Order: sequence, then C-alpha cells, then structure tokens
Amino acid sequence: MIYPSRLIEEAVNAFASLPGIGKKTALRLTLHLLKKEAFDSHRLSKAVSELRDNVLYCAICNNVSDDKICGICANNSRDKSIVCVVADLRDVIAIEQTQTFKGTYHVLGGLISPIDGVTPDKLNIISLIDRVNTGHIQELIFAFSANIEGDTTAFYLSKKLTNPELKISTIARGISVGGEIEYADELTLARSILNRTSLKI
Repeated sequence: MIYPSRLIEEAVNAFASLPGIGKKTALRLTLHLLKKEAFDSHRLSKAVSELRDNVLYCAICNNVSDDKICGICANNSRDKSIVCVVADLRDVIAIEQTQTFKGTYHVLGGLISPIDGVTPDKLNIISLIDRVNTGHIQELIFAFSANIEGDTTAFYLSKKLTNPELKISTIARGISVGGEIEYADELTLARSILNRTSLKI
C-alpha cells in the first residue's frame, strides 16, 4: 500500500501492530484521527503513554492497579477466603462483568505452555503458594480456558498445593446456554455429563 505521507505510514504501521487490526483498519483509524480535533489525538496519546509509564500491579493478586493494592483486594466487602485463579486481566474483567463472584483473584500472568516457552517459573505461582500458606484462604477456584494449557496449569497447581484443608475447585465446563447438544463437540459433551448438576424440584 502506497501512502501520501511518511507520518501516515508510520501511524498505520503502529496501529497495525495491535492484535486484530489489519492495514485497512489501521488506515481507517489513522485518517479518523486526522479528521478529529487535535485534543482527541493528544488525549489518546497521553492515555497510552500513561498506561505504559504508570501502570502498577497489585502486590497481593498481581492484577493491574492504579495503586499498590488493587480495588478488589482493598474492598473489605469481598470474601478474602475464596480466591479465583485466572490467567490474565481479561479473565478478571470477564468474571467481574457477571457480578456473581464476591471473592478475590490471583492473576498468574499466563498459562503453562512449554511449547511456547511458558514454564511455571515464569508465572506468578510462588506468590499464590505464599498466599495459601498464610492460612487465610479456604478455597481456590481455577478459572482457566478449556484447553491443554489450562488443564496442564490446573494439574500442576493442584500438585503444588498440598494443604488438605484447602478446597480446590474449577469452573464448570459444558454446553453453553442456548447451545444445541447435536452441535457440541465430543469433549464438551463428555464434560457436560461428567460435571452434571443435581436438579431438585
């Protein structure tokens, strides 16, 4: 693609480096910024710069935070005895949007994947074990994706966490709401049957 300006080309390349954005979308975003007031472009630039320069990670759960302790860990109304272990920030956001979980979190920073070079020592596992060893946590909920990496991580953690009084659970897996059984893959259907829930009338 030929651009009329080097500055436009650099902006397009910068946008295109983001996940899910191709060259055409990047060009559309670039031209949109050119049409907007300078204030809007400067606000975007400032927001991105501050994000990279000032972002903090919670000293307790490793979640992204504006302060040393994130708002969830600092909230006294949250149940500190239940910790939901997730791979990254996106999972925290997804669970929080359900408005059903009232415990706290622990962000691992990824899932174990030797093929991708992600080994246990590169994740926030030691800090999780340290939290459990304080004795204040009664239950861990593993909320990982239903794939090999998620299963591997759950298995590894369950072997590392040997406290017999600690309850370890995982989020249910199965047929999605509105899903048709005939279109479900065999593994999902099998897990739905194995993880069936009691129906009491």
